Amino acid sequence: MTKINYTEANRLAWNEVAPIHARQNLAALIEGFKKPGYSCLDAIETQQLLNINITGKAVAQLCCNNGRELLSIKNMGAARCVGFDIADEFIEQAQQLVQTSHIDCEFLRTNIYDIPATYNKQFDLIYITIGAICWLPDLVALFDVIIRLLKPKGYLFIYDMHPILVMFQETDQNNPPSLTNSYFGTEPVIDTNGLDYYEHKKYEALPVYWFHHKMSDIITGCLQNNLAIKHFCEYEHDISGVFSHFQNVKTQLPLSYTLLAQLST
Repeated sequence: MTKINYTEANRLAWNEVAPIHARQNLAALIEGFKKPGYSCLDAIETQQLLNINITGKAVAQLCCNNGRELLSIKNMGAARCVGFDIADEFIEQAQQLVQTSHIDCEFLRTNIYDIPATYNKQFDLIYITIGAICWLPDLVALFDVIIRLLKPKGYLFIYDMHPILVMFQETDQNNPPSLTNSYFGTEPVIDTNGLDYYEHKKYEALPVYWFHHKMSDIITGCLQNNLAIKHFCEYEHDISGVFSHFQNVKTQLPLSYTLLAQLST
């Protein structure tokens, strides 16, 4: 399969799960964002955004889903905010949140690799969080997009699940969990159990393809693209909604991380 085949298959699968997610969280988000200053960001990402003084900055979120994080960033005082996502149905949910909250954010349905050139050099910050990098087959091409979207001296901020989790099964209840997969696997993983990560209900679903990118791949991607790493930290808490039961194992694993890098020119 080609890169486009993989991302198109994932688009269809995310469209399929969108109504399920909407039933689980959209009403609460609509009510939340009606309140001035509402945010669904946790304390860690909020502090990192405060550290770089997000006020008045132009922000793009890649793989923005229903836009809840980007709307939260806008409520922190950011200027222009644009979210990009491949799933038609989640962009519709984002637009619904804009309409009900009257928060000024833009959302565009697009393959991340195909973001139009009109957005080049438009953003002070590229924000990527959970459920983004793992669905993208070509990390080199992703960094190409990031670099062309960033203004000089712009920032990349990633808050994601830790790549080491690829070595474990999410259903593993052992304490400590058992090692089952190689950290160095390169083949895409095919999953047909569905994408309901709220209630974890399995259903006969369209296939999705996700890709393991090592931590060294991500850090090297920064270094090779003149993105100077300003902050990197690993955490014991899960942000994926999948590995939360790993937070209490006696041999503690890194479950998430933050990375902040700045374009040197």
